[in-house]
Amino acid sequence: MQFELTDEFLLKLREAISAHNGAFVHEHFKELYPPDIAEIFNKLEIEEAKYVYTQLDEQIAADVLVELDDSVREDFLASLTSKEIAEHIDNMDSDDAADVIAELPDSVQDEVLSHMEDSEQASDIVDLLNFDENTAGGLMATELVRVHLNSSAIDCVREIRAQADVVENIYSIYVVDEDAEEVANIMDKYNLVVLPVIDALGRLVGRITVDDVVDVRREEETEDVQKMGAMEALEEPYMSTPFLQMIRKRAGWLIILFLGETLTATAMAFFQDQIAKAVILALFIPLIISSGGNSGSQASTLIIRALALGEITIRDWWKIVKKEFSTGLVIGLILGIIGFARVGLWSYFISSYGPHWMLIACTVSFSLVGVVLWGTLMGSLLPLFLKRIGLDPAVSSAP
Repeated sequence: MQFELTDEFLLKLREAISAHNGAFVHEHFKELYPPDIAEIFNKLEIEEAKYVYTQLDEQIAADVLVELDDSVREDFLASLTSKEIAEHIDNMDSDDAADVIAELPDSVQDEVLSHMEDSEQASDIVDLLNFDENTAGGLMATELVRVHLNSSAIDCVREIRAQADVVENIYSIYVVDEDAEEVANIMDKYNLVVLPVIDALGRLVGRITVDDVVDVRREEETEDVQKMGAMEALEEPYMSTPFLQMIRKRAGWLIILFLGETLTATAMAFFQDQIAKAVILALFIPLIISSGGNSGSQASTLIIRALALGEITIRDWWKIVKKEFSTGLVIGLILGIIGFARVGLWSYFISSYGPHWMLIACTVSFSLVGVVLWGTLMGSLLPLFLKRIGLDPAVSSAP
């Protein structure tokens, strides 16, 4: 049954913490999974969370620490001594331990590792910290089952049983020097739960588990969604992002887009005499511009997602142009017909468009066809262009 955190439970828990009622914590937390406990911790004050943490089983406590929101974990670790952090980290898988230590200031990292000198895991963590977080090495754990090529099935089973307490999900496929996102794509394609990793010499050095890949997927998709909203990707959760950083992340693209829109005003200035002769046309300019922008956003969103899923590549650009040209033309014609009908119907009931309503209707209609077609083509080609020059295609959606 899925755990649901309620205000009533939080109130009772806070009362128990104030009374140092450890029995309440043991009773209500013994059936909960680490993600459920982490959800509770995210709602508690640091000192409250520390009390509950001390009442948990060591292994459960370590798993909870991994599941905490980044900002909460940062505050929680800041309230602990280096020795306490080392004790908690010693109960984690090596990949999780490396991730947690990597979030600490350099000076604290050294102190924590110094307290782990007698631990077998310390050297593994140091090795993992040398890998970039966006590579396969940055995701892998060093805990694995290793058997000789000539081992019998019975030998393999014995080795698995011997290491059952420290290694879970034992499956095998070998990968070399892969980007983290590429690892996620491979595991997604082949429905794998574990990827063993080998180094350049073919030696087995670690494994990547599906929970790490889910995190990579979530981070990549969150980053893409934010970039598609015409902003830089946030480095922290929304509520934890400082005010000035939020302004910096959001203002940049808005300024660029604003300057770009001034080109529209400049272009319109060349046609002010024509607009002055038929002022009524000015009423349709926002409608026409937004239709082009919306069609472009549609096209870019489709292309960005198709690129991310590997459905298309840059080499398919001409096929994409032909497909989007046809699509944009038909959609433009549909909107053009609706625009023509709109002017025609209004002119039948009111005289706002005067005796030349037919010319106005045609102007609006043809403009919609042209702008929607252009927007669709640009929306589909801009992501490909950015991909070609090594930039993230996701930033092209709003522009």
